[in-house]
Amino acid sequence: MSSRVAVVTDSTASLPARLADRFNIITVPMQLKIGSELIDEAYVPTDRLLQAMEAQIPITTQPPAPDAFFWAYQDAWAKGAETIISVHVTPKLSPATDAAKVAAAKSRVPVFIVDSHSSGMTLGFAALAAARIVQSGGNVQNARGVAEQRGRDANVLIYVDTLHYLRQAGRVSAAAKLFGDALSVKPLLTVVDGEVEPFDKVVGRDRALAKLVDKAVALAYGRNVDLAVEHFAAEKDGHELLQMLQKRIPHARDVVLTQVSAAIGANVGPGALAVTVSPF
Repeated sequence: MSSRVAVVTDSTASLPARLADRFNIITVPMQLKIGSELIDEAYVPTDRLLQAMEAQIPITTQPPAPDAFFWAYQDAWAKGAETIISVHVTPKLSPATDAAKVAAAKSRVPVFIVDSHSSGMTLGFAALAAARIVQSGGNVQNARGVAEQRGRDANVLIYVDTLHYLRQAGRVSAAAKLFGDALSVKPLLTVVDGEVEPFDKVVGRDRALAKLVDKAVALAYGRNVDLAVEHFAAEKDGHELLQMLQKRIPHARDVVLTQVSAAIGANVGPGALAVTVSPF
């Protein structure tokens, strides 16, 4: 972190800890309500979440309380920040930005809120881009503008074994519901203007992932990009997908494999995979 500008995000960014630490990004955890218990997702191991999902215990995601953002901003101020860039999940997927705005109004230093237009590593790469500029001595206007641009320009492609969890969470549009429930039909999704939308459906998992790779390669063609593969409880599959992508997108700069946050995992279900292509 620059002594003058701090970068804050929320945990739906799904940033690996090594990257958040390297670039001094402050991450505020989302919350999960499992049954009647409300917990910061940082304290929810994957095994516990999977067990709750298998037992069909009701799970909902909630944004951090405004106080959580306030104390993150206070901590940044105490460490010398004079300005804060706070980059977050799109309001169409979570009201986390509203909580950040409430906290920003009480902050001792100016806070600039940035909508990533998505979540996951679209948000993660936007926060990283701002932090890179800050570390290189860039000003807050430049860092903020780059974060906003990265959020707008990125594409995320999502594979889920079933739409059950997205439907349960109310995260799929009416169009996505047309896929039906045939087990052999695998939906491929993306995020458009903050809404989860279908872009294709394929019979069979292997064909679906091949289609995902083809689409990612087309999006990356001729552009400088960062690349991420995100998974939920599917690290081996995520690693194999990343290897496929690296063979066909060898020019990617930052290449990240990460498990999505528990808040996202609860919405997409086990076995979900996603590819984020983020031009810079």
